[in-house]
Amino acid sequence: MAQPVTDEDLNPFSIDPGDELPVGLQLTWRLRALIATGRLASGERLPSFRRLSEWAGVNVNTVRAVYAGLEQEGMVVSRQGQGTFVAEGIKAATQLEEIATDALRRAHEVGLDPRELAIVASACASMPGALGEVPFQPAADLPDLGEESEAIEVRHELRRQIARLEAELAAYLRDLPRDLPTAPRRASAHVAGVEELEQTRDTLIAQLSEAQKAAEQRARQVGRERVQEASPLERAMSWWQHKL
Repeated sequence: MAQPVTDEDLNPFSIDPGDELPVGLQLTWRLRALIATGRLASGERLPSFRRLSEWAGVNVNTVRAVYAGLEQEGMVVSRQGQGTFVAEGIKAATQLEEIATDALRRAHEVGLDPRELAIVASACASMPGALGEVPFQPAADLPDLGEESEAIEVRHELRRQIARLEAELAAYLRDLPRDLPTAPRRASAHVAGVEELEQTRDTLIAQLSEAQKAAEQRARQVGRERVQEASPLERAMSWWQHKL
């Protein structure tokens, strides 16, 4: 027989002391997520040290240190005798929650550990090339020294555009229609000319446009199917507000 869900099971601030992440960092990330996604808006008051320490099951000094760290980062401000509040001017990105939950859902669908997904995402974000920067071109791919400087600049700019498009397209691979044309591939290594690079760029633009349309359509469908389903951070705020 299934055990009934308790209030503690729903507590979004319940910290796992056995986790590899320090308890203070766990709590910091949860509060930062609420602020970064706009669930906690500028000017909103955070729980008192004692209340949050009870919710999280940690020492009051841990909560005090968490709030101090958030204040140093400019995310919260403390007011003598009033409490701690979300700082003014915080630019929230509501799409962060949608992107994160979608990635977690996709990982779950294929049997991957959500924690491993977070680790890989964090590692990739700290490495060169994660956001589509143009990698160093090996000598074999450099233009001939005899080419005119203007043609070299055009080729380099086209490569930058292609790199950005490929990075953007990577997020839409599952939405890419199968019948779209692809850029021609050469059987042997060569230095791509301006015309070939332009063709590759234009093909990627077409692919990205169609994939984005397909992704938007899928998102609308998913939204309709889950219109009654609350997100994790939404549930966290609901739990919090019922405790006040």
